[in-house]
Amino acid sequence: METELKYYLLLFFVSAILGWCLEVVCKQVQLHRFINRGFLIGPYCPIYGVGAVSVTMLLSRYEDSPFAVFGLAILICGTLEYVTSFLMEKLFHARWWDYTGRRFQLNGRVSADTLVPFGLLGLVMIYCLKPWFFNLLSKVSISVLDYLCVILCVMMITDTGISSWALIRIRVRAEHVEGDSTEAITAAVHTLLQKESAVVRRALYAFPDARIYNSKLVKSLKEKRLLNKAE
Repeated sequence: METELKYYLLLFFVSAILGWCLEVVCKQVQLHRFINRGFLIGPYCPIYGVGAVSVTMLLSRYEDSPFAVFGLAILICGTLEYVTSFLMEKLFHARWWDYTGRRFQLNGRVSADTLVPFGLLGLVMIYCLKPWFFNLLSKVSISVLDYLCVILCVMMITDTGISSWALIRIRVRAEHVEGDSTEAITAAVHTLLQKESAVVRRALYAFPDARIYNSKLVKSLKEKRLLNKAE
């Protein structure tokens, strides 16, 4: 059981790195420049790691039915993406990605054109990556697995602490700027952050389409809505 947990932990890190590579390639094709994607500084996107482990742990029992794996992978990854978007917005007052305007999207947080690839990745995970990777790890000594797990966990925990501080810094900056829209506040924050450290600026560069807001804007929008209803 303990060895299996190490396998899943290492699967998390490998999938997070592969997810980062996928995001970087997509943005390279879309924007023709390198962008260090993700909330963390290092070359990994934890949401992909969580998705891979969740799919592997929950869907391995359905490996006799590729259609079930495909559909349930979409459900699991879609839920994960929606919840992550919601929590990150509530914590840091920014919509880091927004699918509003696309067909078959839900509240701008998930979209069909990202969910279908997640289903395909779920198939790859169950039928290719998991069996190959777990077989590979079975040939590695327990002591080496222990060292890998400790080193990677320390690295990511440290990175999470530093990156969370950077995101909090962005939120604090946003609270002190004026603007009547997310676009105005986002532009003002970008200007202010030019004087900040590279770690803080990196978070915004990682999500060039992010829209930032603050409590003053939220209050103003609520007042406008109430006024419109009263009229």
